[in-house]
Amino acid sequence: MTDQDQPKSIEARARSVRELLDKAKYTIDFYQREYAWEERQVRELVDDLTGKFLDHYDPGHSRPQVEHYGHYFLGSVVLSHKRGQRFIVDGQQRLTTLTLLLIELYHRQGERPDGVDVRNLIFSEKYGHKSFNLDVPDREPIMRALMDGQGAVFDVSDATPSVVNIQARAANVGEHLPEEINADALPFFVDWLLENVHLVVIEAYSDEDAYTIFETMNDRGLSLSLPEMLKGYVLANVYRENDQRDINDLWKARMQALRATEKEGDADFFKDWLRARHALTIRPGSAGAENKDYERIGTEFHRWVRDQRDLLGLADPDGFLRFVRRDLDFFARQVLTIRNAMVNLEPELESIRFNADRGFTLQTQLMLAPLSPEDSKDTARRKIALVADFIDIWLARRIWCFRTISYSSVKYTIFQLTKELRGRDIADLATFLRAELNAQKESFASAPQFRLHAQNYRQVRHILARLTLWLEAQCGQPAHFEDLISQGKAKPFEIEHVWADRYERFTEWFNHQSDFDTERNRIGGLLLLQRGINQSLGDGTYEQKRDAYMAHSANLLARSLHPLAYQNHPAFLSLIDRTGLPFRPYDTFGPEEQKQRQELYIRIAEWVWNPSRLDLDGEKPPVYEPIATIDEEEAEAANRPDRYEARLAFWTKLLDHAKTQSDLHARISPGKYHWAGARRHGVWWNYWVTMAETRVTIYIDGPDAAANKALFDALHDGHRNAIESAFGGPLEWQRLEERRACWIGTKLEGGWVDESTWC
Repeated sequence: MTDQDQPKSIEARARSVRELLDKAKYTIDFYQREYAWEERQVRELVDDLTGKFLDHYDPGHSRPQVEHYGHYFLGSVVLSHKRGQRFIVDGQQRLTTLTLLLIELYHRQGERPDGVDVRNLIFSEKYGHKSFNLDVPDREPIMRALMDGQGAVFDVSDATPSVVNIQARAANVGEHLPEEINADALPFFVDWLLENVHLVVIEAYSDEDAYTIFETMNDRGLSLSLPEMLKGYVLANVYRENDQRDINDLWKARMQALRATEKEGDADFFKDWLRARHALTIRPGSAGAENKDYERIGTEFHRWVRDQRDLLGLADPDGFLRFVRRDLDFFARQVLTIRNAMVNLEPELESIRFNADRGFTLQTQLMLAPLSPEDSKDTARRKIALVADFIDIWLARRIWCFRTISYSSVKYTIFQLTKELRGRDIADLATFLRAELNAQKESFASAPQFRLHAQNYRQVRHILARLTLWLEAQCGQPAHFEDLISQGKAKPFEIEHVWADRYERFTEWFNHQSDFDTERNRIGGLLLLQRGINQSLGDGTYEQKRDAYMAHSANLLARSLHPLAYQNHPAFLSLIDRTGLPFRPYDTFGPEEQKQRQELYIRIAEWVWNPSRLDLDGEKPPVYEPIATIDEEEAEAANRPDRYEARLAFWTKLLDHAKTQSDLHARISPGKYHWAGARRHGVWWNYWVTMAETRVTIYIDGPDAAANKALFDALHDGHRNAIESAFGGPLEWQRLEERRACWIGTKLEGGWVDESTWC
């Protein structure tokens, strides 16, 4: 009977180990994954089997009593019949390990007269040739060596991952078999293993039926990955063996390359690709809403592809071939380009590295959206560059305006933008993205109050690095972005405050410490300096610091505070003349001078993040926006001399209410400043208030950074849904990768200025 004549049925029944393996032959299709069990899985299997046996074994028993010992279910095996052979579709990890266990038991029994002959379960011999029951050609040499007792010395230096792993796991089997199984108990255990251990064998007569079954099944302790399940589904729908082989080779090559870039690189690739090009819906933020395309792709893209086969053009074998040969191949190569640019500054793709340094994880999805498999290499690269530049500018403006770029906050915006980018050619894409930036409400000039605070250190450091890098490059000075942002160097660059943290020097300008702290952290009063120089300056006066910047050849942004930076430096002077940037040296540096530097940084930022980078006719000088003349703190000082009394009233009402909810703030007295909080076990429970808004945060800041991250991860990964459900809405979760602390919080409209919002 040929494969075509076989009935299209599925059969399933329980079989003992002996029934399954005795004089049987199974093989593994070439596209199946490698043998990948680790020591942990082997140990668990051996422990389970021997433990179950020892629950019943008694040295006083006779061999026939083993029949009445308890039974053990080892799992399921899915087989597909084709070309006169039985192919293992699911279960090869378990059967390979079971074969290694049988080989170990064969050697342990040796020549003892009461031993159980297990050789027929391992191999058969015909005309002097051993053929293993699990018949995989590239594994035959190691299996022979194991049977001959030479497995430990078998050379695996040029072997496949499966062979290397088989050698290691065979050793683990021997290591984990307990002493109780040796001696008199050994034949009892072998009897029990062969007769009382069962598997459910499911046999199908087409790869597609077999895939449908194994898709929802996991190997013991090591589930098939989603990409592997998707590959099985695709290959089951490609009928010609040569096509299957070609597709499998291409798939493996691309997935290996993707995993080489990051541990889950293959799975992340499918999520980015399918979301970028095909997802149409996303779950609304309301509680209880069901998952849509976006979420399903994130958790079960292999099933989503099956459900959306018509959308993806998977109507026939040619569609599946196209899915891999054209689409998967094209988009995998683009993702590899993007990931390389995330860690290396690639010409024309520098923004990808910059976006990655900010921790923005959605850029790959957005950059894939406008791409088409018909795009040439140059066209695809240009589209990627345009989107990367757009993201760079969009993020910089949001950060400068104190807007979050966290995943949860921008996911919906990015998804809607993703759909808008699909199908656009280069000219249309550039025009659309430029229009999006023109419509963006955030800008540098609209937020002259930008400053460093407890939660934005990483982002401020990135901005300072970019301003520094741009200025050095414009003046022909050597500078390297990685040096400026690296934290792993012996002397990394750190944020330097031009004003020392000495409030007593500034009392003529600031009546309160909190006002001084706010102004000291303005971006215009910050620089990047290498550790050592930065530490040595510490409490120095402005004059001492300015001279040190010059003497130690700090970057030009720092040296520009000193008059000597403008002497014998034609490139710098030419830049000032060409751009009109308001550089000037300062003999003293008070609030007015810091305000001027703040405006200088705004103007440099408009050059660094110039939206005309997206114009196809070339970058042009930015159009300077009017800088807002008064910020929030200035408004407080100028128009609300009663601000301290107003804050006191605000805190009095808030803390009185807080005390009715818990005892966290029971010992806190109302104050006059922006902040109030209580600390317990390394965790701060904080309130912050400004004129227009109030922020509530849990600030995890114990002395051990790793412990802080572990607590944050436990809350985020294990309890986020419950926490947000109890709270009544989404919260902002900030892990702060580069800092010791983490925080969770939310922002509410309404601050101390409007008493009607206090209730």
